[in-house]
Amino acid sequence: MKNRLKVLRAEQDWSQADLAQRLDVSRQTINAIETGKYDPSLPLALKIARLFGQQVEAIFFLDEVPAAEAEVVI
Repeated sequence: MKNRLKVLRAEQDWSQADLAQRLDVSRQTINAIETGKYDPSLPLALKIARLFGQQVEAIFFLDEVPAAEAEVVI
């Protein structure tokens, strides 16, 4: 899953530690989310969306799958 967390955080001029403190998680968790190594739980995703005043779908989105790979062979 891709996300816009780093961009949103930078717009607020917050460090990863600042954002982590606001969300009550570790800085390492923020880093892992931003780099795509960790997908947040639904409650955390909702908390992030609320903090930035956006919908979850505006922050987190699935990777695009090429049409050829998405086809189902019957």
